[in-house]
Amino acid sequence: MAKLKAGVIGLGMGYNHLRGYMTHPDVEVVAIADRQADRREKAQKEFNLDKLYVEGIDMIRNEKLDILSVAVPNNQHKELTIAGLKAGAHVLCEKPMAMNTAEAEEMLETAKKLNRQLGIDFSYRFTPQSRAMKALVEEGRLGEIYYARSVWLRRRGVPGGTSSGFNTEGASGSWFYDKKQSGGGPLIDLGVHRLDLALWMMGYPEPAWVMGSTYSKIAPALVKNYTVEDLACAMIKFRNGATLELDASWASNIKENEQMSTRLLGDKGGIYQYNLDEGYTYDVEYYQEIEGKQYDCKLHPPVPEVKSAFHMFVEAVRDNKPFLATGEQGVTVMRLLDAIYESAATGKPVQF
Repeated sequence: MAKLKAGVIGLGMGYNHLRGYMTHPDVEVVAIADRQADRREKAQKEFNLDKLYVEGIDMIRNEKLDILSVAVPNNQHKELTIAGLKAGAHVLCEKPMAMNTAEAEEMLETAKKLNRQLGIDFSYRFTPQSRAMKALVEEGRLGEIYYARSVWLRRRGVPGGTSSGFNTEGASGSWFYDKKQSGGGPLIDLGVHRLDLALWMMGYPEPAWVMGSTYSKIAPALVKNYTVEDLACAMIKFRNGATLELDASWASNIKENEQMSTRLLGDKGGIYQYNLDEGYTYDVEYYQEIEGKQYDCKLHPPVPEVKSAFHMFVEAVRDNKPFLATGEQGVTVMRLLDAIYESAATGKPVQF
């Protein structure tokens, strides 16, 4: 079997895509694209690549790709994804899927019409701890999940910031807090991950209504040209009766530099995932009652590694099987994000 040909657009987050594909024996990265010369040169030197493009659309038009990764600012997701699908590629798009639900639905409909895979890189599904949690859920260890809370808060951590957490010159990373390019702030950047993780654990229940609030209290005074929220929170009620609370912030007066957690409560047990040492490693605890006694269980290292999103997307395309994070789920997440922003703007719940 010939190797699948892959291309990556955007070498910020896309560098992880590039590394991931490079380690899979059944795929060959034939081209990359990025508007920053230093990123292209770094990738070329590290991976000995021949075909480098400034514009992703040129790469799509000139290369016959089986797999395309789109890892660029959010306002470019729809155009490049649809172009890639129409050119015959299966597309793995960074989160959030698009700027809004209408764009996401257009991307998904295009993929369905052309019989191509459209995956979303909800990367926190692809950690050993998250997969261990999901296994417990699927085994019925939690029973009926009726409540969840998912959080990602930073003390001072606007993307592209300096060592203090802020980029006061509004240079690199500024697209994150430019609403015209990003569509939103920490809700659409950080909250999207914790939202998907909780929804995935809960089985993606159908939403009934959403109540949300957004605030911009700290970052605008410290970052030039800041046009998005710096904190968002929401309550989501599902038609099955379950409730999910969501919090996301780039700038808040908390103790930790970075605090991430997802808690799920069921009638048979509960799970709590949290980050360690204010960083990007995680632990998981499971709580249950046995014969009237309360027990705590902690996931013990080492935890077996799991396949990355990039390995799994290659295998989904190669074997013609569903990818773990689908375009349909990406659309659901966008609907909820849009509803949170709408509720925050109107001060009223949004019904589904």
